Amino acid sequence: MLRFDHIAVVAPDLDEGIAYIGESLGITPANARTHVDMGTHNRRVRLGADTYLEVIAVDPDAEPPASPRWFGLDRAEAVRTAWSRGHRIGGWVARTDDIDAVLARHGHLLGSKRWLEGSFHFAVPADGSLPLGGVLPYAIDLAGEPPTAARLEDQGVRLEAFVLEHPNPEAVVALYDALGVDQTPTVVAGPAIRFSAEIETPDGRTVLLR
Repeated sequence: MLRFDHIAVVAPDLDEGIAYIGESLGITPANARTHVDMGTHNRRVRLGADTYLEVIAVDPDAEPPASPRWFGLDRAEAVRTAWSRGHRIGGWVARTDDIDAVLARHGHLLGSKRWLEGSFHFAVPADGSLPLGGVLPYAIDLAGEPPTAARLEDQGVRLEAFVLEHPNPEAVVALYDALGVDQTPTVVAGPAIRFSAEIETPDGRTVLLR
């Protein structure tokens, strides 16, 4: 089984991503991490007991990785174009306790597993792209550790709704069922693939990230 773990805001530059979260949520993400194996860095915002939001970007000070970066981040022009059009949420991640079993059935969709940072397995398509353009989640296996959100500083932000617009919502729901994904985005009809997240902020405002 796969279970919703976190939302990814894919930014052309981490400072731009942090500024966007500050403007939208009224907080500065406090939880930082670098991914040496992927040449990326991030900031994270806890959204609940076992879910969070991640702002991720290429780390300009890191050595280029041996294989393509995740979240399509090697496609710098495409990332910048999406950002300039207001497409902030690039995709999402679901966790599993048995990534081998998941990939035995669905590896053609989700990619191959990599052992990263000496602490977790992560499935990535060979070219580093988002599975089905982000419609499907990346799969992560935390190797027996508790959900990452449980270790993050709580800044009083909560996820109220996570929605995916898609031209064929019925097909997407069927895919989620086939993958055995728990707590999927709510899928609704729309002209193109687009995510939104409704988030409760510390001052009581509810905002929409798109």
